[in-house]
Amino acid sequence: MDQEQLRNLLQHLTAQVQATDPGRVWESVDLALMDDEGISNVNGDFLDRHRPTDVISFVYEPQPGISAGFMGEVLVNVEQAAREGQRAGASPDSELALYITHGCLHLTGATDDTRAERARMRRTERNWLKTARKQQAVYGLYKESQARPRP
Repeated sequence: MDQEQLRNLLQHLTAQVQATDPGRVWESVDLALMDDEGISNVNGDFLDRHRPTDVISFVYEPQPGISAGFMGEVLVNVEQAAREGQRAGASPDSELALYITHGCLHLTGATDDTRAERARMRRTERNWLKTARKQQAVYGLYKESQARPRP
């Protein structure tokens, strides 16, 4: 994984998260890269779903004396992103960027429980990814996929 590119993408996305609700101050957003087994354990422990998933997000409220702002965690399944990206004919980078974007969008309170909510999230994901692509923040997340498209 290219940590610098992941950091660039996460910085872009956290700016989008902050812009969604400027009154909510974010102290930090952490990104955890997991495989099928690791995310299955978290999924089982916290959501009582004992299977792999693509992304899980957690939001932590500010704690007096501990944190000045909200903190977030986005856990992404890089193993599934690589597998699904290849299966769908997309790049693993695009799939991983989608998962990270989806997780960051959940930090804003967005849900995808209904068809309408899923459609709204997909539109926002496309917009956020479009601007991330313009900044070259979506490419080269997996070191073996360093190729970037020409502008």
